[in-house]
Amino acid sequence: MKCEEIFEALSEYIDEEITIQKCREIEAHLEHCSNCRIVVDTLKKTVALYHAIPAENVPDEVRLRLHKVIRLENGES
Repeated sequence: MKCEEIFEALSEYIDEEITIQKCREIEAHLEHCSNCRIVVDTLKKTVALYHAIPAENVPDEVRLRLHKVIRLENGES
């Protein structure tokens, strides 16, 4: 597996949404490629930190305005 292929499958790999075979291929590549291993480790740490942050509640007014903008951008009324 090439580094480019690792980057293309990175999200699915981190989220554990790939086949066992592809997972094994990625892990075999990571054993020999320190650059890709650093990228994967950094991304895993970033995801873990994101999940550790408590969610903020969005004020109702902001949420309603956001939904209105999304509907307008999607051509909905």
